[in-house]
Amino acid sequence: MSETTLAPTQTGTIPRAGLQYPWPAAPATGHTIEIRPGVHWMRLPLPMALDHVNAYALDDGDGWTVVDPGIDTPACRAALQAVLDGPLAAKPVTRVVVTHYHPDHIGLAGWLQAKGASLWTTRTSWLQARMLQLDAQDRPAPETLAFWRAAGMDATIYDTRQNERPFNFADCVHPLPLGYRRVVAGQWLKMGGRDWVVRIGHGHAPEHATFWSDDLVLGGDQLLPSISANLGVYASEPDADPVQDWIDSARAMQPFASDAQLILPGHKLPFTGLPLRLNQMIENHSGALRRLRAHLETGAKTACDCFPPLFKRQIDAGTYGLALVEAVAHLNHLWHREEVRRDIQRETGVWYWSLR
Repeated sequence: MSETTLAPTQTGTIPRAGLQYPWPAAPATGHTIEIRPGVHWMRLPLPMALDHVNAYALDDGDGWTVVDPGIDTPACRAALQAVLDGPLAAKPVTRVVVTHYHPDHIGLAGWLQAKGASLWTTRTSWLQARMLQLDAQDRPAPETLAFWRAAGMDATIYDTRQNERPFNFADCVHPLPLGYRRVVAGQWLKMGGRDWVVRIGHGHAPEHATFWSDDLVLGGDQLLPSISANLGVYASEPDADPVQDWIDSARAMQPFASDAQLILPGHKLPFTGLPLRLNQMIENHSGALRRLRAHLETGAKTACDCFPPLFKRQIDAGTYGLALVEAVAHLNHLWHREEVRRDIQRETGVWYWSLR
């Protein structure tokens, strides 16, 4: 398959709420778009509602660096192989850079390592991925069931999920060979003939790496244009406050953001307008917290009772799990700020949240 190079034009620039999208469409499967000389964008399929992830290939001269190579499913592997056999065929992939440990970003990293590439990521991402690969479960763990009950999970959904195999990281992430190269905040890397500085974000994933080079930023899921990254709390750290982590990270990146930068995100389209987008990312959760406080003024609620003010749409079985962990995240934020209290109903194990 051949490479597609599409330069942005005025007619292809789409204004959306102050953001600009120089490329109106993603590259087709097996093709790439050359964003800048030596920096190529590819799109890989995902088996979920968000049906794609963006990956990037950077020309290092004697080989390619691939950033966030997608999930380990037959369709995604075939799409990546088509790019390797097509526009990237002239030289090998010598390095894989992973922004964070989620399966749709690290899933095929080990597959590329097995072909000779080295893996570069943050220590937390590598340790989380290695740990989760060993944590295969046939049924949800008791701690997970207790966490769902505490959040007030719908009884029908709970009865179904307690008796079925849960999501397992190892089912969609290729085994990671021992060894990696650590990426840290403030580090400089050379990729695609450019110098990139590492800036670390938190909230969506701990130690999420972003890479900044003059007019380009590899944003992963820390910098998305038109959707909000999920901020979730799980049984593994039930008192976490990813909302505060997210807001702090957005504020920390504001001094480095400019309208001249093209952001290469993990999902959706490359965009400009990062200063505005960082403000939107903060206000999105500030607004949700205001609605949540108003909702709690009417009386004590479970986390799942708080879906309507937080999401303002119907939550179905497919999105229920993500909604649950994000509702807990916003309640935890208010709890850490001592704006709400939580009281457990001993006979059911359900937490009820109310304003102080």
